[in-house]
Amino acid sequence: MVADYVNPKMTPPPEPARIDGDTPALRLFALLEVIAGRDQLFNLQWLVDETGLPKPTVHRMLQQLEAAGMLQRESDGRHYSTGLRLRRLAENLLLNNTVHGARHAVLRTLVEEVGESCNITALSGSEVLYLDRVETVAPLRFYLHPGSRVPAHCSASGKLFLAQMSASQRKRLLEPVALERYTPRTITDPTLLEAEIARITQQGYACDDEEFLPGLFCVAMLVPAADGGRSNTGIAIQAPVMRLSHDRLGELLPPLRRAVEAIAAIDAAAMPGAARSGT
Repeated sequence: MVADYVNPKMTPPPEPARIDGDTPALRLFALLEVIAGRDQLFNLQWLVDETGLPKPTVHRMLQQLEAAGMLQRESDGRHYSTGLRLRRLAENLLLNNTVHGARHAVLRTLVEEVGESCNITALSGSEVLYLDRVETVAPLRFYLHPGSRVPAHCSASGKLFLAQMSASQRKRLLEPVALERYTPRTITDPTLLEAEIARITQQGYACDDEEFLPGLFCVAMLVPAADGGRSNTGIAIQAPVMRLSHDRLGELLPPLRRAVEAIAAIDAAAMPGAARSGT
């Protein structure tokens, strides 16, 4: 049996899209998200019930999307389905999304090599966002799905992102949210956090030794930015402390570094002008 640990403080999976936004275009996009999330034909009343919007508003939005070729009316004149233009958009995204596919393949190879769950992360505000994740097949694991968010100050990737900033930038980012204590090992003293960041800068990797979740150890490295600037991509290995600790870093850092280099090469090849320059 797989034992998935779910932290009650974790951000839950995203809720269905709401029809809101600052512009009419964003509201139309939100309506398309609702439609795309259901494998069925739909009519005006269904969308009114689903969104809570006034019937005249939904009717007007449907007319706009139909005129744009994003939706099409069925033969009964009452039901709608996705239009040719919307389907082509989805197909093109899948066909051309080679960067995500290539990155995921690197992540899967890393998991096979180290035998533990691995993820790709980015900094979003004062939190670390999980962009992609491949789970281990081991019988005990921590369930952290893509889209999860964890605090930067007590995660391995987060401390790496913070280490790229100046002390004043870190203070400006973290001061409004405070350094919340999640476990007895969470660093909540700004002075101690600065000392930890100095060590991370020197060694080139970061660890989370039960700082966010009891029983979870994590080691992470940054992927160098293709343009040579500040990186916003990290790769991390995570496992229960009974399988992963500082004692295994000598074994895990080389494959982690190879994964970092592989994803850096993928990102560089995807940069505009890379094909023309031969990189």
